[in-house]
Amino acid sequence: MTSSNADRGHTELRAALRASRGLFWFVGIFSFFVNLLMLTGPLYMLQIYDRVLGSRSHETLIALSVLVVFLFGMMGLLDYARGRIMARAGARFQARMDRRVFDAVIRRAARGGGNETVSGLRDLESIQRLMSSPALMAVFDIPWTPFFLAGIWIFHPWLGTLAIIGGGLLVVVTGINQAISRRPAAEAGQAAVQAEAMADSFRSEAEMVRATGMSDTAFARWQEARDRSLRAQIGAADLMGGFTSFSKSFRLLLQSAMLGVGAFLVLRGELTPGAMIAGSILLGRALAPVEQAIGQWSSVQRALRGWRNLAELLGGTPQPAPRTDLPRPSARLDIERITVFPPGENRAVLRSVSFSAGPGQAIGVIGPAGAGKTTLARALTGLWPPAAGSIRLDGAALDQYPPEALGRYIGYLPQSVSLFDGTVAENIAGMAEPDDAAVVAAAKLAGAHEMILRLPDGYETRVSATGGRLSGGQLQRVGLARAVYGDPVVVVLDEPNSNLDNAGSEAVNHAIAELKAQDRIVLVMAHRPAAIRECDYLLALDEGRRRAFGPTRTVLRDVVQNHAQIATTGHAGAQ
Repeated sequence: MTSSNADRGHTELRAALRASRGLFWFVGIFSFFVNLLMLTGPLYMLQIYDRVLGSRSHETLIALSVLVVFLFGMMGLLDYARGRIMARAGARFQARMDRRVFDAVIRRAARGGGNETVSGLRDLESIQRLMSSPALMAVFDIPWTPFFLAGIWIFHPWLGTLAIIGGGLLVVVTGINQAISRRPAAEAGQAAVQAEAMADSFRSEAEMVRATGMSDTAFARWQEARDRSLRAQIGAADLMGGFTSFSKSFRLLLQSAMLGVGAFLVLRGELTPGAMIAGSILLGRALAPVEQAIGQWSSVQRALRGWRNLAELLGGTPQPAPRTDLPRPSARLDIERITVFPPGENRAVLRSVSFSAGPGQAIGVIGPAGAGKTTLARALTGLWPPAAGSIRLDGAALDQYPPEALGRYIGYLPQSVSLFDGTVAENIAGMAEPDDAAVVAAAKLAGAHEMILRLPDGYETRVSATGGRLSGGQLQRVGLARAVYGDPVVVVLDEPNSNLDNAGSEAVNHAIAELKAQDRIVLVMAHRPAAIRECDYLLALDEGRRRAFGPTRTVLRDVVQNHAQIATTGHAGAQ
C-alpha cells in the first residue's frame, strides 16, 4: 500500500471527524469548567485546615460544605454531559463511515483483498469505542495538567519541582509504553484475526469437516492458531499491565512524597497544613489523566491500529466517481481485446480476447481447466476490470454504469452459489424487498418454482449463509433464479449444471432457451456438453487466448479435429 493511498484514507477519516467538530467544541468547553471545578476539593481542604479549624466556626463549615456539594454536583453533571456528547460523536462518526467502509470491504474482498477486508468494520468499531471511552476524555483533561502543577508551585517551589519531575517521568513512561507495546499489540491483533478467520472457514464447511473425519485435525489447526493468538495477547497484556501498575504505584508514591515534603515544610513554618493537603489533591488531579491514558492504552492501541488499517483500506479503495445515469441498455455486448489480471497477480489469465453478442444469442465458452472461463465471467460482471481493452454494453463501457445498475442489467450465476440469512424469496430478490410476481416469474424461468413450493414454508422458507436444508442442486436453481430476477439484459452462467442431475440440466437449458426468446444475451461457461446445447455460438479458450469463435457446430468440429491431430502427432512421436 503506497503512502499516497494511506494519505487519502487519512484525509477521508479526518473529514468524517470534522463533521462533529461542533460537538468537540462543546466537549472542550465543558472540559474547561470540569477542570476548573476540580479545584473545589483542594480549595475546600485549604479552607477547612486554615480557616475552619482555626476559627472553629460551624457556620463557615456549613456554608463551605453546601457550596462544595453544589459545585461537585455541577462538575458531575458537566462530566456526564461531555461523556454523552462524545458517545454521540463516536456514533455519528461510525454512522457516517459505515456505508463507506462496508462498500470498501466488499469491493476489496471481491478483488481478493487481504486481512483488512476481514477487520475493516471491526476497526471502525474500535475507533467508535475509543471516542466514547474515558481514554479520550483524558485528551481533553491533559492540557490542564500544567495549570494544576502551576498551582502546586504557588504553594511552594519545592512541591512544584517534585510534581513537575514526577509528572514528567509519567509522561516519559507513557511514551515508552507507546513505543514498546505498539508492535506486540499489533501482532496480538493480527493473530486474533487469523484465528477467527480460520474458525469461520471451518464453521462454513462444517458438513465437509464432519463427513471427512477432519474434526480432530481442524481443531488442532485452529487450536494452534488460537494458542498463538493467546500467547501474543498475554505478552501484550503483560507488557502494558506492567506499565499500568508502575504508573499507578508511582503516582501513589508521588502523592505520599508530596505529603512528606509538605509536612517537612509545615514543620519549618514555610507551608500551612491546608496547603499541604491541597497540594497532594492537586497532584492527584494533575496526574490522573496521564494514568488514565496509560490504563486505557490497550483501547488506544486498538483504535490507532484500526485508524491505520482503515486509512489503507479507504485509500486503496477510493469511492467511485459519480456517473451519469444511463438509460436501460439494449442487448448488445462487445468485448474488445481484453486482457485480465486476477487481483494481486502479475500474470494475465485472459489475453487479447474479443467477441460480440447480440439479442437472443447464447454463447458457450469452453476450454480446459485454467483456460480463463471463470475469469471471463468475472470480467463480464465488472468484478475484475480488464487491464487492457474494453467490455461494452450497448456501446458504454461497464465502468460507466453504477455498480447497483450494472448488477440489475447483468445477472450472474457463479460456480459456487452462496445464499444469505433470509427467506428464499429474499435471496432470489438479491436481499431487497421482494417483488412477489417477479420472484415467482424468476423461479419459474429457472425451473425452481415447484421445488420451492415443496419446501416447508415455500418461498418464505428461511435459509442460512451455507444453504441450510437445501441441496447443491437446489442451491444451483435458486442461484439461477436470482441471476434472472429483475429482467437483466445479459445473463452470465458459470458452470450452471455442475451440481444438477439430468432434470436440473434440462431446466437450465429450458431457461436459456426462454432467455433467448426474450432477446437477452446468455453466456455459459461450460465443461459439460449438456450445458451448451442451447448455445448458438462457441468461444474456445486455451491458456487465456481465443482459439476459436463461431457457430457451435463449426467450433466443435474444429476442436475435435485439432484434438485428433494432436493425438495423432503424439502417437507418431511416441513410435
